[in-house]
Amino acid sequence: MAVPEAQSNGDDGVLLRLPAVRGIGKGRVITGLVLALLLPPAVELLVTVFNFRNFAMIMLLQLAVAVAVAAIGGLWPAVVAAVLGSFLLNYFSADPVGSLSIADPTTLFTLVVFLAVACGVALAVGLASRRAQEAARSGAEATALSELALRILSSDGSLETFLEKVRSNLGMEAVTLLGSSAPGAPAHGGSGMQPTWQVLASAGPNPPVTHAAADHAAVVDPHYTLLLRGGPLSPQRQRLLAAFGAFVVAVRERQQLVKSRRDNVRLSEGNKMRTSILRAVSHDLRTPLAGIKLAVSSLRQEDVNFPPEVERELLETIEEYADRLDHLVDNLLDMSRITADAVNPLLTGIVWADVLPQALRGVPRERLRNELPANLPPVQADSGMLERVVANIVENAVKYAPDSDVVLTARAGAGITLGDRPAGELRIVDHGRGVGHQEVLTMFQPFQRFGDSPSAVPGSGIGPGGIAAGGGIGLGLAVAKGFSEAMGGRLAAEPTPGGGLTMVVTLPLWTGDAQ
Repeated sequence: MAVPEAQSNGDDGVLLRLPAVRGIGKGRVITGLVLALLLPPAVELLVTVFNFRNFAMIMLLQLAVAVAVAAIGGLWPAVVAAVLGSFLLNYFSADPVGSLSIADPTTLFTLVVFLAVACGVALAVGLASRRAQEAARSGAEATALSELALRILSSDGSLETFLEKVRSNLGMEAVTLLGSSAPGAPAHGGSGMQPTWQVLASAGPNPPVTHAAADHAAVVDPHYTLLLRGGPLSPQRQRLLAAFGAFVVAVRERQQLVKSRRDNVRLSEGNKMRTSILRAVSHDLRTPLAGIKLAVSSLRQEDVNFPPEVERELLETIEEYADRLDHLVDNLLDMSRITADAVNPLLTGIVWADVLPQALRGVPRERLRNELPANLPPVQADSGMLERVVANIVENAVKYAPDSDVVLTARAGAGITLGDRPAGELRIVDHGRGVGHQEVLTMFQPFQRFGDSPSAVPGSGIGPGGIAAGGGIGLGLAVAKGFSEAMGGRLAAEPTPGGGLTMVVTLPLWTGDAQ
C-alpha cells in the first residue's frame, strides 16, 4: 500500500495529493507463485530429514504454507500451493507411500477436505486483503478531504484558493467554477428558458470556460458546475470530485455569509452614524446657530446703539460660533469619509514642526509648551490629515485638562517602529486626572461625548471620544485615529507619569517613496 505523497505549493505550504492505494501487484503475485512451488516440497523435505511421519501434522504444515502464500500472493498462488501440497501429501504421507493411489477412502476424504479448506482459507485471505485495500482507499480519501477542509477553513476563503487545492489534489491542469444566474433568453428553437452561466473563479493555466473546452464537467449543485481540463479521472478521483462539490457550495455560502455580515455591519454603522448626526444636528449644531442668530439680530436693531465694546463682543461671538460650526462640520465630513473607506491620503515627507502653526491655530499660546527637538527626520504623512490629527488631540487636551499645560514632544529611532519600518512619534502630554483602562478602550469610538458614560469625568485630561464637552459631537479622537491609520500609522493613549494622559501619534519615517 502506497503512502500519501506530498508536494510543496510555495506560498500555500504543503498540499496533500490523494494517496495512491494499490492492490496486490504483479511482483507479489510472482513471488507468491514461486513460494507456492517451493514451500510445499520444502515441508516434505523437512519432515523426511527429521523422519517425522505424522499425517495430521504434515497436513497442518501444508495448510499453513497455503495461508502464508495467500497472504503474500493472493488467491491463485494459494490455490497452487494447496493443490501441490495435497499431491505431496498423497504421494509422500498417505498409504501407499510413493504412489498417487489411495488405499483408504478416509484418507481420500481427508485430502479433499484439506484441499477445500486450503482453497477456502486462501479465498478468505484474498477477500480480507481486498477489504483492507478498500478500507485504506476510503481512509486515504477521507484524509485528503479532511486535509482539504482544514486548509480551506484556515485559508483566506477565496474560491481561487479552493480551486487551486482541488486542481492539485485531482492532478488536473486547470479547473473552472461556473455559476448560473437567473434564466436568460429562451433557448434556441424552443420555448424553454436556459440558465446563464458565468465564470466565478478558476485555477491553472488556460482554464476552460465552456463545457466544450473541458475534459470533465461535474454538476455539483443546480447552480454550480466544475469544469476540469487534464488527464482521465480514476473512479477514486471521481468520488473525490463529487465530495469536492460539497465544498464548493460551502465556500460559496461562506463567502455570501461573510458579505452579508459585512453589509449588515456597514448598515448598522450607517444607521448609528445617521442617528448620531441627527442628534448632533438637533443640539450641538443648533446651539452655535442660535448664538449667531441672536448676535446678528442684536446688531441689526436700528433703534439700539451698542457701545463699541459690546458690538465687538457680539462680533467675536459670531466669529467664535462660526469657527465652532466649521470644526463640527469638518469632523462630521471626515468621519463619514473614514466610515465609507473613502480616505485617500497624499503621503509626503513632513516634519512635525511644519504642521503645528496651522494645527494649533486658535489654541491659547499660554497653554502650550513646544519641546520638539530640532533636526528630527520627516515622517510619512498627509499634511492636511496630520494637521487635523494634531488639532483634535490638542483641543481635547486643552478642554479636558483646564489646569494643565499641554506639552508637545517628539522623537525618532531608539526602537520606534511600525511593523518592520522605522518610525517617529509625536507625544501630546497633559497632567489632568487621566483616564482609566476601561475608558481608554472606548475613547476612540465615534460619538462618545462627555457625560454619555460614567467614564468621562471633569478634569480627566483628554476626554473620551473627542471634542465632546460643552460643544462637540464626540468625533475628535475618532477622526484623529482614523486619519492616523489611513496614513499607515497609529494613535494610542497611555498614562502620563505623575497623572494625566499622553496621546502618542506614530508614523513611519519618510523614505522618499510612499508605501
